[in-house]
Amino acid sequence: MPRFVVRHMAQGRPVQMPIDAPSREAVPEALAAALGCPVRAADVLWVRPLDVRAGLALPTPTAQEGGRQGFTEVRSRGGHFPVRLFCQELAVLLEAGIALHEALSTLHEKEADLQVAWVLHEVAQAISQGQTLAQALRAQPQAFGQLLVASVEASQRTGHTPVALKQHAQYLAWVSSLREQLVGALIYPAILVGASLLVMAFLTVFVVPRFAQLYEGLGGELPWMSSLLLAVGRAVGQHPWVTLGGLVGVAGAVVMACRHPLLRAWAAAWAWQWPVVGERLRLLELATLYRTLGLLLQAGVPAVAALQAAGELLGPVLRPGLAGAVQQVQAGERLSEALQAQGLCTPVSLRMVRVGEQTGESGAMFERAALFYDEELARFTAWVGKVLGPVLMLIMGSLIGGIVVLMYLPIFQVAEQIG
Repeated sequence: MPRFVVRHMAQGRPVQMPIDAPSREAVPEALAAALGCPVRAADVLWVRPLDVRAGLALPTPTAQEGGRQGFTEVRSRGGHFPVRLFCQELAVLLEAGIALHEALSTLHEKEADLQVAWVLHEVAQAISQGQTLAQALRAQPQAFGQLLVASVEASQRTGHTPVALKQHAQYLAWVSSLREQLVGALIYPAILVGASLLVMAFLTVFVVPRFAQLYEGLGGELPWMSSLLLAVGRAVGQHPWVTLGGLVGVAGAVVMACRHPLLRAWAAAWAWQWPVVGERLRLLELATLYRTLGLLLQAGVPAVAALQAAGELLGPVLRPGLAGAVQQVQAGERLSEALQAQGLCTPVSLRMVRVGEQTGESGAMFERAALFYDEELARFTAWVGKVLGPVLMLIMGSLIGGIVVLMYLPIFQVAEQIG
């Protein structure tokens, strides 16, 4: 059946979503059936075949759930598909004894965002056709990652699907908390750098050109650094729009460079070579690995499959080592021995994993090891936040003070000559 992209009005705002319909004329009827509510023809703004999709929000690459493998994302009013909320609510409904299809239908009926409602409708429809929850989720890669699918698939064998959903929600909460900590640690330095750059721009654009005119009237030889600064200020004052365009172009080039995969990979490899930063990046990767392994092992996923799924979330530095660990486990070695041989553990985490293997609670021990790494990373982040602010303030203050000194230095020289 052909698939179209339809843009329509919902709650006073335009929304777009894909829809299957036999023809363009049948799209309003198919849309009403998918949403479970009547749709007026006047509410449909435009309909396009899926291969055109000029304004479609669905096929946008992302790195959902902390992963580095991009996949199509479903946009809702809040951003990505609310996977964490979906797992929490579905787990509560299933624990209350509600059947799976009825629980999914309940989530679909209460959802106000039409794109999210469409995904829930597709999942519920797949369940009604006899598919398992893991199969239904796997059919919607634009919303659900492979980590969730693997957890649900393993939990279905043991009948602990609500537990797996709750654990995945906790995993997503950890990813969100980690991201918020990193962003929070960078807010103050970013504000400080931005304010300092604005002050420097103000001095260069408005103050330095006036001093340049003053010194031209006085005549005499100026220090070469002051002459260079005044020449820059004079050029900026004479061609402000050219300067502004150049700055915008440089900023755009920097943004594009930051998004380039090769440059990002090079920057990541360069950061790993720093003694302090590289070690903390390794701990961050290990925390992600251990938390993922703990989540999957507790859900009943075999060790080899858990390692393979976790490999999709690691960066290029540790991924080869994890591939080697997979081969060792397949050859019959213990998981702790494979991780130790590939350098994927610390002395503390190695002992914790060995205890977990002896007691049959490897998943729980991986979770505890991840918590241990989290605490160390939190202490490092707090230390960086305390040190980075004063260091940046010293650097920016020196730059601004240097500009001011270079502007007034010729005046001091003239005063000495007069004296």
